Amino acid sequence: MADSKREIERKYEATGDTRLPDLNRVAGVTAVDHHGVSELDAVYYDTEDLRLAADHLTLRRRTGGPDAGWHLKFPVASGIRDEIRAPLADTLPPDLAGLVRSRVRDTALVPVVRLRSARDVHLLKGPGGEPLAELSVDEVRAERLNGGGRSTAWTEIEVELADDGDPAFLDAVEKRLRKAGIRPSASPSKLSRALAETSPKKQREPEPSASPRTAGDHVLAYVQHQITAIVALDPAVRRGLPDSVHRMRVATRRLRSALRSYRKVLDRTVTDPVCAELKWLAAELGVDRDQEVLDARLLTRIEGLAPTLVLGPVRARLRMWSTARRSGSRRRTVEVLDGTRYLALLEKLHALLADPPLRPAAAGPPGKALARAAHKDHARLATRLAHAREHPPGPDHDLALHNARKAAKRARYSAEAARPALGKPARKSVKRLKAVQSLLGDHQDSVVAREALRTLAVQAHAAGESSFTWGLLYGQEEAAAAALRRELPKVWARASRAEIRTASGG
Repeated sequence: MADSKREIERKYEATGDTRLPDLNRVAGVTAVDHHGVSELDAVYYDTEDLRLAADHLTLRRRTGGPDAGWHLKFPVASGIRDEIRAPLADTLPPDLAGLVRSRVRDTALVPVVRLRSARDVHLLKGPGGEPLAELSVDEVRAERLNGGGRSTAWTEIEVELADDGDPAFLDAVEKRLRKAGIRPSASPSKLSRALAETSPKKQREPEPSASPRTAGDHVLAYVQHQITAIVALDPAVRRGLPDSVHRMRVATRRLRSALRSYRKVLDRTVTDPVCAELKWLAAELGVDRDQEVLDARLLTRIEGLAPTLVLGPVRARLRMWSTARRSGSRRRTVEVLDGTRYLALLEKLHALLADPPLRPAAAGPPGKALARAAHKDHARLATRLAHAREHPPGPDHDLALHNARKAAKRARYSAEAARPALGKPARKSVKRLKAVQSLLGDHQDSVVAREALRTLAVQAHAAGESSFTWGLLYGQEEAAAAALRRELPKVWARASRAEIRTASGG
């Protein structure tokens, strides 16, 4: 079974002549234990085209040392990575295989680099004998395994913060190392250095990406950003990281919206099937998220009541009802991500970027095409809001506002995609449309909450419990929805004034 560890470390250049300073003089250190030298042997795996390395992920099988096994590292920030560990085995454990699947898809993982290191370890301790950091001097020998067979060697110093340690302590260690003439490493990891120095071809500096110029450039840049987010968030969803499901779901919605809004730029015969699959994925991801939002809303309402108004086992009934609805939902989400349908969607998204189905309008200047699409989506929202006004408060009105909410999202996202090209008008439109979307979203949340409250009241009554509190909460939600409906015309008027009507520039 895999486990996770947050790794905070810094690397420094060293040579055979480098001498460590007196580490006892580092601020906060009262003792330094020398643990001696251990031999580490790690084989790093990647696809032939190095997809993991391109996203700064490392996957290795290491023997030797106290943490022998499979290690998968995800970047979090500069010098900070999440390391997922699994026991030593001949083949990649399924848990780790799942975490790289969105990047690897059906492509084989192969050995790319072998690193053998002689690690000389020093443990820095604090006043109470607690570990503060581990400093090691690593003599590294790297061999390229997938082409060329080239090798290289170097020495580096690595300082890794102890679990739950204060990151500021690394500043104190660095200050001492710099005084000794030791400088930070130019490479973020051993693997990146090994790949650079053993490449069968001379590495050229990557050319800076050209700024988007055409309508197609702008739309594809937005599409690529959302696809990158989906791929990157996949392992976070599998790990159950906070807000990861919501963020991945939003990325699928943004992508679907862009593909639907910019049909003059991208051929819909290619993108419509992709949109259908994105809609499916968003629905699957929503099982957990929607229940989580509803639970939080109802619990907040309950906590806001005076104790004398909470009659019966209200919290216990909410908990039982929620548990029954959520049972197995997270397991279901992982099953979806492991399924062939999701894998096929990832392949389609990759193909969409590799060979974009551009239409003639894609070659033109962005202003006209992007402004026209944003204007069209804005007009769709206006039509749906007008339709909602034709109904008195009730189920039909609620449904019409829900449909308007969907249109508001699409209008916001199309303006969002146009923002780099259209500038201030698009930024203003995004802001105002977000307010409309949020208000309509709150209204729909109230509709869903009232349906849940009625169900809970029926269950409580059937169990011989008081349904008074559920009725009281229903009334609160009804009043909140009415207040939102009264606020809507004002919020929509502001958004209407910010509508994108013409292109700003070519």
